[in-house]
Amino acid sequence: VQVVESGGGLVQAGGSLKLSCAASGRTFSPSAMGWFRQAPGKERETVAAIKWNGGTIYYLDSVQRRFTLSRDIANGTLYLQMNDLKPEDTAVYYCAANSAYCSGYICYDGSYYDYWGQGIQVTVSA
Repeated sequence: VQVVESGGGLVQAGGSLKLSCAASGRTFSPSAMGWFRQAPGKERETVAAIKWNGGTIYYLDSVQRRFTLSRDIANGTLYLQMNDLKPEDTAVYYCAANSAYCSGYICYDGSYYDYWGQGIQVTVSA
């Protein structure tokens, strides 16, 4: 399985960016997919994640009402629309997929994800 992110960059505070994630593989059927981020000197955190069957979505509290996760099931594509960006959103953003069965909060925990993209930089200037 290959996971490839696109859409990052530099934006001013209050601006918007849309991240895309294309996942491909011979028989790719994840239990969950998500966006994670890691800022310098900080631990990785789950930004938004979705249970692939059922569509339940988790959002990090600090991005609620600003970020929107969506997906194209047919193409195995995940999107993250980020609005009203803040300097504290600056980080490397990773898309990842969990190929194993998951339930509950495990579906949103990056430590259980086994396929990761290379990461993409998002920088928000004040």
